[in-house]
Amino acid sequence: MSELTRISAPDGVAAAAQYSHVVLGTGRFVAIAGQLALDERGRLVGEGDPAAQARQVFENLRRCLAAAGATFDDVVKLTYFVTDMAHMPAVRAARAEHIPDDRLPAASAVQVAALVRPECLIEVEAFAVVAP
Repeated sequence: MSELTRISAPDGVAAAAQYSHVVLGTGRFVAIAGQLALDERGRLVGEGDPAAQARQVFENLRRCLAAAGATFDDVVKLTYFVTDMAHMPAVRAARAEHIPDDRLPAASAVQVAALVRPECLIEVEAFAVVAP
């Protein structure tokens, strides 16, 4: 695990409630492509169910991080792509199962018209820094 510093309220910037404004550290950079709610066979998990999809997305992220020798503790940035901002509570709940509030990464949330597979509601990409 790398040594990361999280800054939720830099001077002159309003405090962040659900993310850190700044995360910095030294180590090996890991980029995880946007993950969808697909199982290991490429089948959708949780059709029409944002909570089930969010859980699968975070499980896929966990597996991808592990493949790089990383964990959620190493994540410095998450980007959420949702087809409806109403899905964000489900995303936050799934994130909370993997990342405690005192270790929140920087984050961005973007509402999109559609994802690469139309039945998908959520996609999340991650960036991590792992100790050398």
